[in-house]
Amino acid sequence: MRSYILFSILAIGIGTSGCHNQTNSQNADSIIAPGQMPNIAKDNSDKIHLVYGVGDSIMYSYSADHGKTFANPALISILPELAASHMRGPQVAAVSDGLLVTACTNSGNIFSYIMDGSGKWSQTSRVNDVDTVAKEGLMALTADGQNTFAVWLDLRDKHNKIFGARSTDGGKTWSKNILIYTSPDTTVCECCKPSVVMRGSDVYVMFRNWLNGNRDLYLVHSSDCGNTFDQAQKLGNESWALNGCPMDGGSVVIDNNGKPQTVWNRKGTIYSCEQGQEEKRLGQGRSCTMEIVNGKDVYAWVENGEVVILKPQGIKKVLGKGQLPLLKAVNNEHILCVWENEKQIHSAVLEL
Repeated sequence: MRSYILFSILAIGIGTSGCHNQTNSQNADSIIAPGQMPNIAKDNSDKIHLVYGVGDSIMYSYSADHGKTFANPALISILPELAASHMRGPQVAAVSDGLLVTACTNSGNIFSYIMDGSGKWSQTSRVNDVDTVAKEGLMALTADGQNTFAVWLDLRDKHNKIFGARSTDGGKTWSKNILIYTSPDTTVCECCKPSVVMRGSDVYVMFRNWLNGNRDLYLVHSSDCGNTFDQAQKLGNESWALNGCPMDGGSVVIDNNGKPQTVWNRKGTIYSCEQGQEEKRLGQGRSCTMEIVNGKDVYAWVENGEVVILKPQGIKKVLGKGQLPLLKAVNNEHILCVWENEKQIHSAVLEL
């Protein structure tokens, strides 16, 4: 009942005309809709797709004009006990013939939904092949063509590990779950969201480990679309000894040379790092993310409760109060930032 009431309130506020009437003309900071835990993807036609949670409702919107405006939100599905807070929320990826969304319940099951070329949504299969093992609700999703890969914190055998699953048909079906990493010190960091990105047959998974008392970021690579993974490698030279969870996972992207580039927080300092290289300090804060625009690195994070962007020229711009920013290149000169503040989805398009 909670989800139906929330969706009804939302519909009254924004209208019920589906995804056809463009709203929210962009300026420095626009509110797209009420909601939590936004996630974004861009398809081959440069359309930006947005998913987020409202109660038990998985919501969807899109922008066809490089993030300047977003369509009226539409309901993908109602998923009882949807996890949509504290880094936990629906994930979206663009596949060759539509969109793929994954969403987790508080009981620990991950479900997938696909949108076909006509705009119709349908639920497909469950991603986790053992019941209620994703109780942390921390997961990530990526796709390239019809190949997709999902990762999550998995509690089978009672301790958090990094598990994944592959789909070769755009999320209609999922493979047997794959153990990507298990810590020899029992568990990985329990409350940090993993990240995943793929290009061609390469899949990179980044996660915060708990090894020898340190909460450091590790990167693991697959060269065969996620069938097998190499040994995990620590990122950066220094370590963070911490008896607790920072609840901060970072972000990984693939650059124009096919190399993974990462950004993450250690002791409240934001670092960028290429695998095997020394980390570089960017600033102070948490909840960092990055994107590559026309070969240039762009970063965003939260500093003193405000979302900030670091442009390629080293110029930092404050966008406003909020948390958990996400970045997406809309063309070679502009970038879209989406974030959450007080249970509302905000966005801004910035010239680089």
